[in-house]
Amino acid sequence: MGTWFNQSSMEDFILVGIFTHSPADLLLFSVVMVVFTVALCGNVLLISLIYNDPRLHTPMYFFLSQLSLMDLVLVCTNVPKMAANFLSGRKSISFVGCGVQIGFFVTLVGSEGLLLGLMAYDRYVAISHPLHYPILMSQRVCLQIVGSSWAFGIIDGLIQMVVVMSFPYCGSRKVDHFFCEMLSLLKLACVDTSTFEKVIFACCVFMLFLPFSIIVASYARILGTVLHMNSAQARIKALATCSSHLTAVSLFYGAAMFIYLRPKRYRAPSHDKVVSVFYTVLTPMLNPLIYSLRNREVMGALRKGLAHCRIGSQH
Repeated sequence: MGTWFNQSSMEDFILVGIFTHSPADLLLFSVVMVVFTVALCGNVLLISLIYNDPRLHTPMYFFLSQLSLMDLVLVCTNVPKMAANFLSGRKSISFVGCGVQIGFFVTLVGSEGLLLGLMAYDRYVAISHPLHYPILMSQRVCLQIVGSSWAFGIIDGLIQMVVVMSFPYCGSRKVDHFFCEMLSLLKLACVDTSTFEKVIFACCVFMLFLPFSIIVASYARILGTVLHMNSAQARIKALATCSSHLTAVSLFYGAAMFIYLRPKRYRAPSHDKVVSVFYTVLTPMLNPLIYSLRNREVMGALRKGLAHCRIGSQH
C-alpha cells in the first residue's frame, strides 16, 4: 500500500484547462490576462493608498486593505500557473503544487467570506451607534476581527489540504479544471470519497451561512435605523456607505453559492470553470473598483497621491 501510494499518488497531475488555441479562446485568454493585470494593480494601489494616507486609517479602510490583500493573493494563486501552462503548452502541476493551490484557495475564500460578514457589523455600528463607534470598533476589536478571519481560513485550508492530498490517486491524472480545484481532484481518487464530500458540503454551508447570517442581521438593524431617520439626506448618506459592501457581498456569495451549494446532479465542469474564472479573477478586479470609484475619500487619496507624483517628477 505504501509503495503504491508513493509511486502513484505523488506523480504530477494534468490540468485540462479552460482555453484551447482557437482564435476565440485566444481572445478570451487575453481578456482574462487584462482582468488579472487590472486586479493586481488595483489591489496593490488600494493597499498602498490606505497605508500611506492618514485619513484612511479607520476601521473600515483597515478591513478593506485586508480584503484587497486576500484578493491579491487569490489572483496570484491560480492565474499565473494557468497562464504559464497555456503559453508553454505544458499542462502538468506537481503533487505538492496541487496541494499548495488547494490550501491557499480554501484559506482565502474562507477568510474573505468571514471578513465580508464582519464588515457588515462594522457598517451597523457606524450607522446605528455612531457616538460609540470609536469604542465598539477600537484597534483591538479590529485586529481581533481580521485575525479571526485569517485564522478561520488558514485552519480550514490546512485541514482540507491535508485530507484531500492524503487520498490515494491512481489511473487518470487529468484534473478537469484550470487549477487544482478540490471537487475536481476528488473524482480521481482511488477510494470512495463520498463521506468526505458530504463533510465538505456541510462545511461550505456553515462557512457561507455563518457570515451571511451576520450580514442579514446587521443590515436588518441598519434598515431599522435608516427608516427612523428624520432627514432624507441622512438616509441617502447612510445607504450610500453600505452600497459598496453590498455589491461586493453579492458578487462573492452569488458565485460561491452557485459553485458549492448546487446539487451534484446539476454540476457541469464547463459551468464550474466559467464561474471559477469569475470568482478567482473578475471579483478581485471589481472589489477595488467598487470601493474606490464609489468612495470620495479613496478618490481624494488617489488625487493627492497623483499630485505628489506630479510635483516629484517636476522637481
